[in-house]
Amino acid sequence: MTEHASQEAHRAWLASQAALPRGFRTGTARFDFVPVEVHKPSTMTLTLIALDAPTDSFAAVFTKNAFPGAPVIVGRARLTQPTLGAIVVNNKISNVCAPEGVAASEAVSGAVAKALGLRAEDVIPCSTGVIGWRLPVDAMIAAIPAAAKSLQSTSILPAAEGIVTTDLYPKIRRASVGDGSIVGIAKGAGMIEPNLATMLVYVLTDCDVPRDELRAMLRDVADETFNRMSIDSDTSTSDTVALVSSRRVPCDLAEFRRALVEVCQKLTVDIVRNGEGVHHVVRVMVEGPEIARVEEFGQRIARAIEREIGVK
Repeated sequence: MTEHASQEAHRAWLASQAALPRGFRTGTARFDFVPVEVHKPSTMTLTLIALDAPTDSFAAVFTKNAFPGAPVIVGRARLTQPTLGAIVVNNKISNVCAPEGVAASEAVSGAVAKALGLRAEDVIPCSTGVIGWRLPVDAMIAAIPAAAKSLQSTSILPAAEGIVTTDLYPKIRRASVGDGSIVGIAKGAGMIEPNLATMLVYVLTDCDVPRDELRAMLRDVADETFNRMSIDSDTSTSDTVALVSSRRVPCDLAEFRRALVEVCQKLTVDIVRNGEGVHHVVRVMVEGPEIARVEEFGQRIARAIEREIGVK
């Protein structure tokens, strides 16, 4: 954990970690809307993560909640597509248990695709926020041109700030891999319990990692990191971890995996430290011959210890 003397110092450090890998752009747009459920003005941020050209190397893992949100349903379907060109994220409303939620996610994806010259199937939608409310689809579509116009290839910091909800601060981690890099952002503060948690994580890299290897690595690394944290024992309906490669820079796959673990481990700790109501952080380690032989057994013991000592 990196300590900072002030909020300004922390933001300056985030900016120093925020250089985008080759082949990526991010942009945001904020707009006011009135949720139909409460008739009270609110503000939403729409965040775009776009590639300069669609890639065939992308991976994602999603919540194991039995009632996933509409964006998770759409996102899972996108994994069968040959390419990915963009991710669109909105905060404020999670699009979970809302009428016609899948149609709303598809409509927003289609509008993003039109603005960026992509197929609708090349766009993964993500939402985070209040459960049960409907997305303000018309207002979101109206904001997409502004988000697209703001796309820039310099910093991921605007995207890290755009995806937060109840987070106290944005989260960015990076690692170098030869001439390439891995940069990850995350949001998450409550409903944090494997598998996964109420979190959105986007990890971008310009390292040339083939699709099959990228997907296998993400599954393994998510199990080693994000799936081993807990804050309040509530498994979310929305969590998504996406890993996308623009395939610009040759790299050693073993070195890439080590760097990916580093980025995801640090983002995991950032999420835990920023958890709602968190006053202390506990790391549980279980050792012994049986644990070494059956890893799942060790994880079950660790989870039981967490709950016994009050780590929810």
